[in-house]
Amino acid sequence: MSLITLMTDFGTCNVYVGVMKGVIAQIAPQVPTIDLTHAVPPQDIVTARFNLMSSCPYFPEGTVHCVVVDPGVGTARRAVAVTAQIQGQTQYFVAPDNGVLDGILTEARQAVSLTCADYWRVPMPSQTFHGRDVFAPVAAHLAIGAELARLGKAVLIESLVRLQTEDAIAIPNGYRGCIQYIDGFGNAITNLGAEILPSGPWQIQAGEQSIVSRATYGETATGALLALVSSDGWVEIAVNRGSAADCLNLQVGSPVTLTWETSN
Repeated sequence: MSLITLMTDFGTCNVYVGVMKGVIAQIAPQVPTIDLTHAVPPQDIVTARFNLMSSCPYFPEGTVHCVVVDPGVGTARRAVAVTAQIQGQTQYFVAPDNGVLDGILTEARQAVSLTCADYWRVPMPSQTFHGRDVFAPVAAHLAIGAELARLGKAVLIESLVRLQTEDAIAIPNGYRGCIQYIDGFGNAITNLGAEILPSGPWQIQAGEQSIVSRATYGETATGALLALVSSDGWVEIAVNRGSAADCLNLQVGSPVTLTWETSN
């Protein structure tokens, strides 16, 4: 059996998420639905991208990820469904074509524009709630075996919207990068992967602050800054029992520089 994940910026103080689940249950009552998060900041495509990219490797073959962070709802932006090979397993992604899928597009294999109204909830969807009328029903149909090609017109993977994200740049004895995500604890996740790290000590510069590497949060005093590898394999700046983002005034895009000493 497949399953469906939901990620939105709807919050939980209204009925929008519940309505989407009701639509899914009408079409695929036997399919489990998992809430990834509904606390994406409103219209924050960058945060949605990171959370989707980071979470999908933990789901099984055939999972359908439905992402509704959609500031362009009702406009000419495309609604799409994409298949991707995530760590060797086929997964499906249903979302607006606005950059939320950017983090998985290197693994994408097929994409369609959702133009076939047979798989929508109604032939004339609301101009403000495509989550209910397009994305949720399409995700449900995929979860019970609908073929991707039947959902609409094929589109080139290369034509899907990419975000203007920064790449890590090699420098002598290190790398330059930036903050790509700030989590609910105020931990600042960089775009520097653990695979670049040396076997010995390293440090990271954020603004005028130099921060030494540690293995765990608890290796420093309460309130102290540290740098470590996050659970998803990214270099992270943190404060033990505090917020690195607040302490250093960090935000998405803030530059960082990671360096280490050269062995003689």
